[in-house]
Formats: sequence, structure tokens, C-alpha cells
Amino acid sequence: MGSGIGFALAWVLPPLLLVVVAGGVSGEWMWRVTRYRVDAERFHVHTGVVVRKRLALRRERIRSVDLTADPVLRVLGTATVRVGTGEQAGTEGTVTLWPLRRASADALRATLLAHAAPGASDGADEENSSDGALARFDPAWIRFAPLSFLTPALGAAAAGGLIQVAEWFGMQERLFGTVGSWFGLGPFLLVAAVLAVALFVVGGVATVALWVEAWWNHTVERQADGTLQVRRGLLTTRSISLEESRLRGVEVVEPLAARLAGGARVDAVATGLATGEEDKSDSQILLPVAPKELADRVAADVLREPASPPTAAPLTGHPVAARGRRLRWALSAVLVAEAMLVVLGLLLTPVLLHVAWISALVLVPVAVLLALDAYRALGHTLTDGYLVARSGSVRRATVALQRRGIVGWTIRQSVFQRRAGLVTVLATTAAGSGAYAVRDAGETDGLTLADAAVPGLLRPFLVAGATDAADVTDPAGEPVR
Repeated sequence: MGSGIGFALAWVLPPLLLVVVAGGVSGEWMWRVTRYRVDAERFHVHTGVVVRKRLALRRERIRSVDLTADPVLRVLGTATVRVGTGEQAGTEGTVTLWPLRRASADALRATLLAHAAPGASDGADEENSSDGALARFDPAWIRFAPLSFLTPALGAAAAGGLIQVAEWFGMQERLFGTVGSWFGLGPFLLVAAVLAVALFVVGGVATVALWVEAWWNHTVERQADGTLQVRRGLLTTRSISLEESRLRGVEVVEPLAARLAGGARVDAVATGLATGEEDKSDSQILLPVAPKELADRVAADVLREPASPPTAAPLTGHPVAARGRRLRWALSAVLVAEAMLVVLGLLLTPVLLHVAWISALVLVPVAVLLALDAYRALGHTLTDGYLVARSGSVRRATVALQRRGIVGWTIRQSVFQRRAGLVTVLATTAAGSGAYAVRDAGETDGLTLADAAVPGLLRPFLVAGATDAADVTDPAGEPVR
């Protein structure tokens, strides 16, 4: 036992110590060779050792200034500042300064985002343009944390890690023997169920821990400088700023498990939001999974529409043919999976044949239920200022997209959609994912929606009196299919 522990420590501790020392030396060196300066027009940064790099970002191009402080930086009273222009290609649009004194970091953010203040309210009423907190952290939100696909994944990872550690210490056979002895004390299915529950409990605890670390003390505030500021974090704190002038809408997302418990989160649909691919998903979240009523209210407050939340507006349903498409997709997916099991069972072992028919008894009803749920989710409508569309089952999303933020339309119609009289209409925008779909709408409804959402944008491509997708033409006069 002692030799096993010593062997493991000899392999783990030296590399860990080397990484810590290298990180400290690198951070100290970069701090000494990095300089920055802000003038009336540009943000200048000089950095580099072997290769000197000088960047000059125009201040009006700066879209985000985010502050992050891990436990060490918090003890030292410093923070990492990440300045982004929203460029999606390459890394030249992002500048990272670390560490800066917290007061200096706050002052730099206020200076770089000062240009957001003019016109931030965009003509909104005085009562809708007041500053202050739109949402504050509530410990009751923690109940939604385990309702995530991360829970079984972390449970499985914990089981794999336990097996690996047991192998390091030469105890793998003992571990398997102990688990095997449990199978001898009770029915196989009972013991397997107990193990599954144990893994879910472990995964749930890990998921809650990660959620608390990421979202503790979460606050969404509207600042006087025309920005929305999201603050969060327990050990590592983070402060993300988003100019309201870059906001093009919001998306209320309801993951399946959270939706069954009445939860939803709020994502921003904004231009220039991502400062890096690794930060994109976190940067767009304005509110973590919380009660659905609160999510709709926060979405309305963010859009300055507190009287009537667009994401809660009544929606127009889609034709019954859309239900048939979802049923066929779901059952086809099950059929492919079962066919693979049958083929493997015929080639390898008859056990897989039994797995195939048993799993089919479970998967077919689940697939049908998910398909029907996805059909019920389909809907769209137009409000005074927004296109609202909803779709999805495992991930149900309701987007409220500003109509003035729509820059184009893409009309898609497959052969099967054409036979069913359906069409998918995608609203193109410079924000968020770049396009938001109204899926499987009726041909007439879809084209009428697009034409009414942004009057005049689609009209040049429509034949007078057109009523179906076959009458939508491109500039060359060819039908769009």
C-alpha cells in the first residue's frame, strides 16, 4: 500500500508543482512586459517578449469588457480584464490584461464602455429606462441544478475515476470483488438500480457544486452607462458587461428536465457578445435556470417591455403535418439504433438481440412522447416590435427577436416539406446564432409572417398573389425551393 501511494505521488506532484511554478513565473513576466493606454479614440496595448506586439483598438469597436478574479486574484485584490470587439475569426479581437488592481480594472471598464451611454435607452419611456437590479440570486434556484444532462455524465466520470485510482493503488481487483459480492446478495436488477441511483446521487452533488461555484451571488443590473452587467461566482467571480445598444432580443431556454420542474433560463441575443469560443455559451446567459415566470419577467425587463413579456405571448400553432414529420424522425432514430443492435446480435452474441427488443419497448414510447411534445411546442407570432418563435422538446427555446434586427430571410423547403405543404423560415440577424427558425410552418403562414415582420424586405422576391413557397423567386427569377 505504502509503495503504491509513494509511486502515485512521485508521478503526480512534480508535474503539478512544475505547472504552478511555470504559471506564476509566466504571470509575473507578462505583467512586467505589458502596458496599456487609453486616449480619446483608441485603446493601446503593448505586450510580448521575443515578439513585441502592439494593438490599437478603436474604442467604438469595443463590445465587451469582462472582469474575472479567481481565489488567488481576489486575495491579492486584483482581476483579469478581457476586452473584446466581438470578432469571431482569430484572436486579434480580444485583449487580456492580468492582473490589474480591482479599482483600476473597474475604472478601465467604465472608460472603455463610456461610449455606450448615448442613446442606450433608444427612446424608451422614462419609467422603463431606470437603472437597477433586474434579478438577484435566490438560493431556491439550486433545486434546478441537478436537473441537467451533466448529472449522469459526472456520475459516470466519477465511477471511471474511482476505477482508475483503484488501479493506481493496486486495489482494482478488490473493488470489483466488493461490487461483485453485492450482486450475490440480491437480484441483479435491484443491485443495478441501486448502483445507478448511487451514480446519479454522486453526479447530482457534483453538478450542484459546479452550479453554486459558477452562479452564486448572481445579479443582473442595468447600469447608467447603457450596459447590462451580469455578476456571478463563488470562488472565481466574474463580471460581464453587455451594451444594450447591441441587444437584438432574448431567448428563453427550457431544458427538458428543468421544464418539467417549471424552470427556464434567459440568454441574450446580441452582437459582439463572444470574446472567444470558450466563453460564448457563458457570456450570453443573463439568468441561469430559474422559475419560468421569473425568466419571462427578466426577459421583459431586459427588453424594456415589462407590461407584456414577448416570450409569454400567445403563439399560432403549426399544421398537423408538422406532427407527422416529428413522429417519423423520432421513430426513424429508434429504428436505426435497434437495427444496429440486431446486426451486432446476429454477428456477435444473442444477448444483444434481447437488449434490442427490451430497449425497443422503452424507446418507442419515449420517442413518440418527445415527438408529440416537440409538435406542441411549435408556434410563432408577431408583436409590435418582435418576432416570437418557439420550437424543441429536449431543448425548448422561445426567441423574441427585434424585428428591426432582422436583416434577411432564408426560405427552406425539402421535398417532404413540399408534399406536406410546410416551409421553414429563418430570420437572419447579425446577433446570437445568426439565424432563428420558424420550423415547419404552413407555406402561406410562413411567407406571410416573413413579409409582415419586416415589410418590404421579402416583397421583391414574391410573385404578386403568391400563396405558396413555389411562388417565392430569387433575383434571377428561379423558384426558391
